[in-house]
Amino acid sequence: MSSRPLPRVQEYTKAFWEGVKSGKLLIQRCRSCGSYQHYPRPGCASCGSRDLGWVESSGRGRIYSLTVPRVVIGDQKAFEAEIPYVLAMVDLEEGVRILARVTGYSRPEEVSIGDQVVFEPVDVGGFHLPYFKKA
Repeated sequence: MSSRPLPRVQEYTKAFWEGVKSGKLLIQRCRSCGSYQHYPRPGCASCGSRDLGWVESSGRGRIYSLTVPRVVIGDQKAFEAEIPYVLAMVDLEEGVRILARVTGYSRPEEVSIGDQVVFEPVDVGGFHLPYFKKA
């Protein structure tokens, strides 16, 4: 088991995490207004409807913004061996933004805003997380 803090699976996020584990990036789509949304939640952020479904994302996107943690602060010692790493906001083709790690670069300094990336699930201590890699 990983010593790193991992997400808590809620009833309304279960399909998302099961999708990641099976290699699919699922995002919610409102059946009432057609809006896509991420992060998963029990109601539509656009119209308030609770009639939500899941659709498979293309998994392709562009880096909108990024940061490179280089020091550990507070109680985040579990990440110490992993720094530096790239954490980015990725704009998916479907129009939603997702926060995830980015891999596939030799050095964090090579990553740029606007870079194309693709979804890649990564097993972290038995829990699969959505990462993105250089396209």
